[in-house]
Formats: sequence, structure tokens, C-alpha cells
Amino acid sequence: MPKHSRVSISLALVSWLAACFVVAAVGASASLQAGSFYAELSRPEWAPPGAIFGPVWSALYAMMAVAAWIVWQRRELALAKPGLVAFVAQLILNALWSWLFFGWRLGALSFLDIVALWVLIVVTLVCFWRTRPVAGLLLVPYLAWVRFAAALNFRIWQLNPNTLG
Repeated sequence: MPKHSRVSISLALVSWLAACFVVAAVGASASLQAGSFYAELSRPEWAPPGAIFGPVWSALYAMMAVAAWIVWQRRELALAKPGLVAFVAQLILNALWSWLFFGWRLGALSFLDIVALWVLIVVTLVCFWRTRPVAGLLLVPYLAWVRFAAALNFRIWQLNPNTLG
């Protein structure tokens, strides 16, 4: 099987970055009022200020895209395909979470979504690690952040039952 050309490698990186940041935009479109909504919610004392989320997610999306790009470069697509399929599936759940929590204010469903997201990230990380360990390592901060976000989601939902039904 021939190697990817420099052009296709560059286009693939741009494509993976675009895919991840399109997901970010889809989530952001559900979160247009997230700052004021988040500020109005009862939050645990360990909740970060709302201004933290944008920069953290931007860095995570970039790392996710690079990880997928590294795996995509694997010449044996059969080895890379399961991880890339899991990656796309977790991107869908990632975008859905913002709609469930901020757009539709569904605390229980957003929590179920983020738990499923965490599981898919673990699957993706393991598949990526087996394909290219550095790609798996790039997902470790994402996994940790989503674990933290799940705990925060659960606690905020519990503290705001009338708002997050």
C-alpha cells in the first residue's frame, strides 16, 4: 500500500481540525447563553468559572484532531478504522451534550450522554493507543476533563432540579 502524499497528509490534518472545530461550533450554538445560564446555576464550590471552559475545550479539540490525524496516517486502515469510528461516535455525543445541558436543559439526559461519551473516549483512547501510542496519549487530557465535567454535570443537575428537570 503506498504512503500518503504530503498534500493528502496536510489536507487530512486540516480536515480533522475542521471536523473537531465544527463539533465545537455545533456545541457552541447550543451554548450561546451558556455564560449567563451557568452563572445563574447553583454550583459546587469546586466548579471552575465559566471563562475556563472555552480555552480548555479549544486545546482539547486541537489535541483530539491531531490524535485522529496520527491514527488516520496508519497505512493499514483495517487497524485504524475501529478507533476512527469510535472517534467520530464520541464527537457526536460531544456535540449533543451541549444541546442537552444548555440548549434543552435536560440534566439527566446530559449526564447519561456524558457518561456514554466518557466510555467512548476510553474505547477511542485504547484503539488509538494500539495503533499509535502517542495518539492515545493525546486523548488522556480529554478523558480526564470529561470525567471532571461528568462529575460537575451530575452535581449541578442535583443542585438545580427545577432548572435542569
